[in-house]
Amino acid sequence: MAEEVSSTSSKQPGFIDSEKHGDVVQVQSYYDEDGPVEFEEKAELRRGLYQRHIQMIALAGAIGTGLFLGSGKAIARGGPLGALLGYTFTGMLVTAPVFSVAEMSALVPLSGGIIRHAEYFVDPALSFANGWNSVYSTMVSLPAEIVAAAVIVDFWTTINNGVWITVFGVLLVLSNIILVRIYGELEFGFATLKIMLIIGLNIMALVVVCGGGPDHTAYGFRYWHNPGPLVQYLGIDGSLGRFLGFWTVFSNAVYAYSGVENISVAAAEVHCPRRAIPIAAKRIFWRVGIFYVLSIFMVGLLVPSNDPDLLRSTGTAAQSPFVIAATRAGIKVVPSIINAVVLTSAWSAGNSGLLNGSRVLYGLAREGRAPAIFKRTSRFGIPYVSVAFLSLFICLGYMTLSNTASTVFGWFQDLVSVSALVNWTIICTVYLRFFYAMKKQGISRDRLPWKGYGQPYLAWVGVFAFILLLLTGGYTTFIHGQWDTETFVSSYINIPIIFTLYFGFKFIKKTKIIPLDQVPVMKFIEIAENNPEPPPKPVTGWRRFNVLWS
Repeated sequence: MAEEVSSTSSKQPGFIDSEKHGDVVQVQSYYDEDGPVEFEEKAELRRGLYQRHIQMIALAGAIGTGLFLGSGKAIARGGPLGALLGYTFTGMLVTAPVFSVAEMSALVPLSGGIIRHAEYFVDPALSFANGWNSVYSTMVSLPAEIVAAAVIVDFWTTINNGVWITVFGVLLVLSNIILVRIYGELEFGFATLKIMLIIGLNIMALVVVCGGGPDHTAYGFRYWHNPGPLVQYLGIDGSLGRFLGFWTVFSNAVYAYSGVENISVAAAEVHCPRRAIPIAAKRIFWRVGIFYVLSIFMVGLLVPSNDPDLLRSTGTAAQSPFVIAATRAGIKVVPSIINAVVLTSAWSAGNSGLLNGSRVLYGLAREGRAPAIFKRTSRFGIPYVSVAFLSLFICLGYMTLSNTASTVFGWFQDLVSVSALVNWTIICTVYLRFFYAMKKQGISRDRLPWKGYGQPYLAWVGVFAFILLLLTGGYTTFIHGQWDTETFVSSYINIPIIFTLYFGFKFIKKTKIIPLDQVPVMKFIEIAENNPEPPPKPVTGWRRFNVLWS
């Protein structure tokens, strides 16, 4: 384990053997076999995630049912152009929370990500509120993904969904309760499968569009002309109907991209996080954007927006626009291949969700915002109590035994989307406090381990855009004759939840927003400067041509 250091130093909560000289905290260099140990939890948790893991995990979390299944609904509601623009704009907007959280996590690489940053840079009440909002999101998303996996299996067999929910749930718990390295390798493999499938599907789409399919029909931009690039949504004529169709795509796109900001949640378990997290932020995002944008564009050339199969909520590959395109072109083997990879995608998303949620809960417990029992770790460095607690909510998936699985999945999907918007808004808000605290204290950003691009402008755009999307997410319920109680509740319930948590904690604990001149940015900069990470190993051989990870 780690070497002993001088016993004359004064121990400060959360840090390894720090000394205070005046107002400056100095942290002694302290190393174990995994590198510098400047925070206590790094000694408690096992650092089993490497750069290739974290980059591919970010890909795995962002590419899943939102692309393979949900993109069909986006095309049906917004048309090929509306879907393309919606996914493109959302991809651009999410750079704001991704770059923001990566910059802060490179400086403060602690488990829980943004909830720890909110604790130090804004207000403990915001840390508490967003932390439990993230835990709530995990409670909802876990059964959602397990239900998705169970429904996908219906494509091949009609065995009761309860059997598959149990099987996939047990596998999920086992993956998260053993070594984090095993989790990393599983996610690495699943991400590779998804990338291979997307590349294969886009090649297939290009061949079919150009007339190379079994029917030898060259589609070109046929469906952009008829039925057209945009859809008259809800039967509203004119430009308003087309705009509403485009705007509705954002809810699908937000769900598809949700989770891409989680590259820093398990920061304390990552080797060289100050180097690995920024690289993941810079590289993962444009790749995900290309995968999504290119895939949405290609499938929009192959499937007309008025195809009735696009709105069939089967939850299996049958509703995938890629499968519909392959079926229309006479290619029979594609549905089963897509279904198999979508199955791994759904389970993989649940796997990532359980890891992220348990680390957030662990981080809350470290700060005293959750019961101390959630701080307990196994001899393998896994916060097993947090994992076990969140695993209980997989049982919510059994609701599908009394309701149609696709309907329940739809409820969960809406709740996850809204929670993602709240989380993205808070990330950008916390970053702005962090940025202006540095400015107030006269600290140059050049001293940071990594500086995000376009800041603080990106964060400001993110705050306004995500609040707008949050407030308009359930706009259809306010149109005459379109009221739907379930849509209204799932679209807006997160707003009172987050405000109740925030102001309730402030009222009980009497916390205050930290003044800009008292935000402890310099303390963390000194910690980073006193604990430099080892230099990267030179890239040699075939790795020089690797475009997926470093």
